Amino acid sequence: MYSLLFKTVFARMDPEKAHRLAFALIRLAACLPVVRGLIAARYAPRREELRVHALGRSMPGPFGLAAGFDKNAEGIDGLSLLGFDHVEVGTVTGQAQPGNPRKRLFRLPPDRALINRMGFNNDGSAAVAARLADRGRARGRARGRGSSGGSGGSAGAAAVVGVNIGKTKAVPEEDAAADYVTSARALAVHADYLVVNVSSPNTPGLRALQATEALRPLLGAVREAADEAVPDRRVPLLVKIAPDLADEDVDAVADLAVELGLDGIIATNTTIARDGLGLSGDPSVVAETGGLSGAPLRERSLEVLRRLYLRVGDRLTLVGVGGITTAEDAWQRILAGARLVQGYSAFVYEGPGWARKLHEGLAERLAASPYATLAEAVGAGNRKAEAA
Repeated sequence: MYSLLFKTVFARMDPEKAHRLAFALIRLAACLPVVRGLIAARYAPRREELRVHALGRSMPGPFGLAAGFDKNAEGIDGLSLLGFDHVEVGTVTGQAQPGNPRKRLFRLPPDRALINRMGFNNDGSAAVAARLADRGRARGRARGRGSSGGSGGSAGAAAVVGVNIGKTKAVPEEDAAADYVTSARALAVHADYLVVNVSSPNTPGLRALQATEALRPLLGAVREAADEAVPDRRVPLLVKIAPDLADEDVDAVADLAVELGLDGIIATNTTIARDGLGLSGDPSVVAETGGLSGAPLRERSLEVLRRLYLRVGDRLTLVGVGGITTAEDAWQRILAGARLVQGYSAFVYEGPGWARKLHEGLAERLAASPYATLAEAVGAGNRKAEAA
C-alpha cells in the first residue's frame, strides 16, 4: 500500500513538501489515543530477543531513526509508534537558522538514495530545549493519570532520545566550541545521549572540525558543559564522522575518542562522493551538491565501522548508519561492531512498516545464528576475520 502511495502521491511532490506532509500525519497519529494504539500494535510489536543495553539505557531493540528527519523534536512519540527503538533529533544549532535556499532535497529512486543540502535548518537550541521540556512535563502528567499512551509498543514506554548538535552557520570556525557549548548546556538535561556533529558537508568549514587538533578542545568543552548542566547524571557523548575521512583520520578520531573518554562514535554521515558508487539515477540530480545518503553508502560506511571496531573494540558504543535498508544490512553492521544501528533515507522509500520489517528480519537472523543474544553478535564478524 505504501509503495502505491509513494508512487502516486509523494513521488509527484517536492521532496521537502512530501516530508512535511508525512511528518504531520505521524504527529497527528500520536495525538489520537485510538489511532495511537492501533499503530503501535501494527508497527511496533517488540521482540524480547532484540532488547539491548547501550549508552546506559535499556532499549527494546537496536534500530533507531537517524538525525535529520525530526530536526526540531516535534514528533518523537509518533516516530516511536512506528517501531524505532530510539530517535535522534536534530541537527540542532546554538542559534535558529533557516538553512540553505530551496530546492535543497533531491530523490534518486533508482538508487534508493537522497541528496540534501539542507544546511541545518532548525529552530535553535533554546526552542528545541523548551519543546523537549514540554514533552517531559506532558509525559509526567500522563503517567500521573495512569495513561497507557506514549511511544513504542509497550504501555507508557518513553522513547530513548538522542540530540544531535552542530555549528550555527553564521558563527566563525574559531568560535565553534562556544556555539556547541550553548547547545549542550540547553539540551543535555533533556537528552539520553548527545551527538557532536562535525561531519555534515552542508555547513562551510564544519568538516575541518574533524581534525584532531580542532576536535579535541571542542569535545572537551562539550563534555564539560554537559556535566555542568546535568551534575547528577552523566549524559553519554558521541561524535559523528564522515565516510569521506581517510583511513588514518578514522584511526585518529577513534584514538581521540578513547583518550577523551567519549561514549561512542556514529559512523557515518552523508558523503560528498559520487564516483564509484554505481549511481544510476537522473544525472542532473546526481550532479546536485550536497550530502548523498542511502544505499550507495552501504559499503563505505560498513568499511569505516569495521575499522573503528578493530581500533576501539568494546571500549566505545559504535552506531552504524549509512545505507541501511534491509535487515541484512543491519545484521552486517552488528557483526562488524555496531551495538546500535540507524537509518533515515530508506524510511522515505520503505514507509511506516520499515522498522517492523527490519526487526522481524533481525530476529530471524539472530535465531539462525550461533549467538544467544545480539550483544554476543556485536563485532563477531571482525573477531572471526582476525582469528582467520
